Amino acid sequence: MDLTICVPRGALFDESLEALKAAGLPIDPLLNLGRKLIVKCPDGPTYITTRPTDVPVYVESGAADLGIVGRDVLLERQPDVYELLDLGFGACRMVWATMAGDDPAPAAIDRFGVVRVASKYVNVAEAWFESTGRKAEIVKVNGSVELAPLVGLADGIVDLVATGKTLRENGLVEREQIFDSSARLIANRVSHKLEAAAVDDLVRRFAEHAR
Repeated sequence: MDLTICVPRGALFDESLEALKAAGLPIDPLLNLGRKLIVKCPDGPTYITTRPTDVPVYVESGAADLGIVGRDVLLERQPDVYELLDLGFGACRMVWATMAGDDPAPAAIDRFGVVRVASKYVNVAEAWFESTGRKAEIVKVNGSVELAPLVGLADGIVDLVATGKTLRENGLVEREQIFDSSARLIANRVSHKLEAAAVDDLVRRFAEHAR
């Protein structure tokens, strides 16, 4: 197999390995990566490992034929790739959250005409508020986004949550759910055509074991 597959490091890594193994792909070279970023399996695929947000970049550019990435990344980045399959793991949700008590958004809009939103997901946040007819000023933060409303930087946050524990520990509550997210299998558009048989076979094998 000559396919190159981009695997996300971080929260989705272990479950990605389980999915690859269930689909009949060798994963031994991925078990002890250390600082290696790329490994070639004898008679198998080449694996690229990178941060989740970069997976669509490598797939869109053709550096990888396939990739595993969260739906949240796809909706934020809007890459020109094929989304082939919901792999069924990494379940979480994108939400609008604020401090507990009265929702500050209506008061902020009445007073200032705009609600201030902190998020790593700038495009998602902007699109959501626009779709609901509310004007939002988006403040991009890359670290602990929950901090923003605690110190008055923003009225609330748009962020990805799984259990909601971090929100609760910081006195925040979910106000609106924007979308559900899970891991997706994506393909480069050219690879999807040139390697159609191999890609379709892999999709079938992944689908048989998707949760």
